[in-house]
Amino acid sequence: MNNVSRLSITALLALGATPFTAQADALEQQLADLQNFQIIAHRGASGHAPEHTWAAYEQARDMGADYLELDLHMSADGRLIVIHDETLDRTTDGEGKVKEHSLEALKALDAGAWFNEANPERADEAYAGAQLLTLDDVIDRYGSDVRYYIETKSPERYPELQRALVETLEAEGLVSSGSVIIQSFSRDSLQQVHKLNADIPLVQLVWYSPAEDGDGLTEWTGVTPAPADITDADFQAIADYAVGIGPNVVYDGAEVIDASFVEQAQQNGLLVHPYTINDPEQMQRLLDWGVDGMFTNFPDRLNTIVE
Repeated sequence: MNNVSRLSITALLALGATPFTAQADALEQQLADLQNFQIIAHRGASGHAPEHTWAAYEQARDMGADYLELDLHMSADGRLIVIHDETLDRTTDGEGKVKEHSLEALKALDAGAWFNEANPERADEAYAGAQLLTLDDVIDRYGSDVRYYIETKSPERYPELQRALVETLEAEGLVSSGSVIIQSFSRDSLQQVHKLNADIPLVQLVWYSPAEDGDGLTEWTGVTPAPADITDADFQAIADYAVGIGPNVVYDGAEVIDASFVEQAQQNGLLVHPYTINDPEQMQRLLDWGVDGMFTNFPDRLNTIVE
């Protein structure tokens, strides 16, 4: 499926052809839908409610998000846990690494009260006591009624995560229904997923920041050169296994990519889904650049601007 590039679908549309028929499958429909702008709820509507909780996901749906983002780690007993950080300290009343705790211990933690303390202007007593969720919890609730944008963490930390994730998605019919995208900063993780199921659309995350020697920018994991030095071949190497690239836009208040980065990526067959955009002026600027979607903590803000 990843052999069907952004360019090939766009070319069909330009010729007046229909890239899918009544008999074509949902995967083709999903790739066609991705040619339209996508609002991606970053950890749910995490500007309004505790990230990766039911409250954040429900509000994101109400605010018109096209995809719910889920970050995955694994518990000590091998369950896929929806949490951003490797450790529990920031978003729960627990301590230590996620992978050191059983599912039962993780479920006993409070994953909502911290939000009220950090965001008194958006506090809601109902958030206190929110549980950490498993991937199974989320799928059991929403099934294929929503689309999921799932981030895997590095395979060296959880070598079994990729297989467990793909097997779950296949068993629940979420690949064949065109309901999922998988993203990662780890090229190895994405390539493992691609080997397990080449039909899953993949997005390569990148993070640009100043080089240690102070000379220009560097990409965190070395997936690409600095934006000023990136070539068509660099983008095409990503397009060999992914349908898109997810760059950060700013570092320490300064923009690290520009409109030419977006255009070059798209010319090489990649969707561009930058993260994490919460300022309305920046949302509008990126829309003017022609990005294909954005991650935001505030889907309502982005939806208003898009409309």
